[in-house]
Amino acid sequence: MRALTWHGAEDVRVENVPDPEIVNPRDAIIEITATAICGSDLHLYDGYVPTMREGDVLGHEPMGEVVEVGSAVENLEEGDRVVVPFTISCGSCWFCEEELYSLCDNSNPNEEIAREMMGQSPAGLFGYSHMMGGYAGGQAEYLRVPFADVGPVKIESDLPDEQVLLLSDVFPTGYMAAENADIEADDTVAVWGCGPVGQFAIQSAWMLGAGRVVAIDRVPERLQMAREHGDAETIDFEDEDVYDRLMAMTGGRGPDRCIDAVGTEAHGTGLMGVADKMKQQAHLEADRPHVLRQAIRCCRKGGTLSVPGVYLGHADNVPVGPLMNKALTVKSGQTHVQRYLDPLLEKIEDGDIDPSFVVTHREPLEKGPEMYETFRDKKDGCIKTVLTP
Repeated sequence: MRALTWHGAEDVRVENVPDPEIVNPRDAIIEITATAICGSDLHLYDGYVPTMREGDVLGHEPMGEVVEVGSAVENLEEGDRVVVPFTISCGSCWFCEEELYSLCDNSNPNEEIAREMMGQSPAGLFGYSHMMGGYAGGQAEYLRVPFADVGPVKIESDLPDEQVLLLSDVFPTGYMAAENADIEADDTVAVWGCGPVGQFAIQSAWMLGAGRVVAIDRVPERLQMAREHGDAETIDFEDEDVYDRLMAMTGGRGPDRCIDAVGTEAHGTGLMGVADKMKQQAHLEADRPHVLRQAIRCCRKGGTLSVPGVYLGHADNVPVGPLMNKALTVKSGQTHVQRYLDPLLEKIEDGDIDPSFVVTHREPLEKGPEMYETFRDKKDGCIKTVLTP
């Protein structure tokens, strides 16, 4: 089959790779009909994620049609149309029973690598390094889905792929980010990063009762999308100081809830931003925590900081003192996607939201390498790309 494969920093290729096969009775094989490039895929593209190997198949936002199921899979059958969550979860360990699916104890066959780096291992993820299981991803013609009796959600309506595809990751991720922010009625919510996760965090903040949403970015088309589709007030951090502007907007108190939808490759300003980038490129720190620093400084006393943005390791100069003395609550984590699939699908089917508004580019799989570069460099107004094998 054809698949997008990783060969090092800025080197993604479309190649022929072996077709996936059933290896466990709980597996299913999906023929991919649509798959997307995620912002966190760019951390792989830029070479910042450890334990990648040459030839790894990329992608963790797929959907398609079931073409084969293992003998233990009773909830799916050949011909079913499904969206596949990026988290791989067994459904029966303590964490899965608590609906903490991205912390599954049983889905990462390389848990010793993750344990060495993190202390404990989270769940396995599709197409996201050998530390996270070494699973082939979904930017391909076919995908093997482990624990298929737990993960995929069936699409039984005639909604087009683009409207439901983003249930695989970015819509639930934005929703969980807003949920983790502990939004109360009429709160002011500040969202750093207006990529797809940030856009869905904005939408979800309104769903959860926010009184005001402020979106922070520097890319004009992303800020425009936040205004037009998210009814957000916007701050271009290249034109004005974010702290000063947020204080002016909130009477000096600061936003009640802050969401970091950026993560490890934040574009910092000033000398500290330059230093972060140099240290990351020299492997002296894993992450650029500019947004974390700024959100901690801006958030009101007693507020909440939600972190859906992907971080990879250690970061310098994170202001722990202000975090503690301002009594901030921090919530983070990979998304427990399976928890949100049914309720968010219902919102789509009821017409409450059409997630396809973030899709700006639609291309065949063969153009994947070109679209990675376009997305990373924010060219051609690219916010979200859907690939079709």
